[in-house]
Amino acid sequence: MSCTRIINHFNHSGDLPNDCVTFFFLLQVLITPLNVTSISDRDASKAGLKPVCKWKAYRLEDYPGFMFISDPFLPGWQRYWAKQCLKIYPRKPNICNLDLHMSPEETKDLWEQSREQLRLKSFVKREAKSLLEKLRWVTLGYHYNWETKRYSPDHYTAFPTDLAYLSEQVAAACGFQQFKAEAAILNYYHFDSSLGIHVDESEMDYSKPLLSFSFGQSAVFLLGGLKRQDPPLPMFIHSGDIVIMSGRSRLLYHAVPRVVPNPEGKAIPSCLEHTMTRDSCSDDTNCQQSVEGDWEICMKYLQNSRVNMTVRQVLGVGQSFPIESDTGKKADSKLFSYHQDSEEENQHKRQKLINEDVAGSP
Repeated sequence: MSCTRIINHFNHSGDLPNDCVTFFFLLQVLITPLNVTSISDRDASKAGLKPVCKWKAYRLEDYPGFMFISDPFLPGWQRYWAKQCLKIYPRKPNICNLDLHMSPEETKDLWEQSREQLRLKSFVKREAKSLLEKLRWVTLGYHYNWETKRYSPDHYTAFPTDLAYLSEQVAAACGFQQFKAEAAILNYYHFDSSLGIHVDESEMDYSKPLLSFSFGQSAVFLLGGLKRQDPPLPMFIHSGDIVIMSGRSRLLYHAVPRVVPNPEGKAIPSCLEHTMTRDSCSDDTNCQQSVEGDWEICMKYLQNSRVNMTVRQVLGVGQSFPIESDTGKKADSKLFSYHQDSEEENQHKRQKLINEDVAGSP
């Protein structure tokens, strides 16, 4: 069954197709070793991570380069990253979907414009959505152009230092010591949200991994193949989980057809109920004390939502952006709607990555 058929199935029934469940249990899930000496326990704690030796990382037998890390965060740190996604990262000069229809002044600080409305929200009766609830995506660093499917040196704002640090620590533990966080797409999902089948192929160096961080409610993730019509593997992603797509898996099609309540059946998962302890917040850490009431707003939002950060390196060592025409620059200066489908324009790069992967196999 293809990704498209499964997504349509979810839209109508919300259940996982039986043949997909069978396919999942036929695959072998293996524990994968990490580079435990790549980062010190102190450096890990500065990003809110447990010592690498305590992480639980897995790989799939038939998907080389795909890795899944089950919630490696220290107590309280999921709250920190969820709040960054809701309060800090959507601020200007970063770009979001609301900029398509509103002025920069109107989208300057979505948190402040939404906090009181969210605080009073009951979820019992149908109420008007706050701007934060209308948020669908935010781009950081090199801002992805949804129309041209490219990055541009002229469309850039400073990448958040805390997120760069987190990403580079995780990448190092997975064997990518030289990874540099240069761009991120943040997606904001509700129970009625989905992300269509797509492949991330706009970066110029496919040898660097994609890192995906999730917080809030759970989601069904479909991992497909190198072709759009290849049958996908479904799996659950829960709050705090990290997915790494590298090597041959770097260019696999994937989708999120459904956001589902966390398996504990609580308003929010238990891992988001923990507050930071003295042990998990060192003197030189990135953590900040929450303003009183901030978490109340985050919790209200996350009762029905999931936030996801996908971080990537755009340029390889020694690479630079191609020189663009004035027409190209004009296109990159505009904002476009969220375009999820990929084209065949990068097929030659895809084949090159496959060939390199095969050549490097034992």
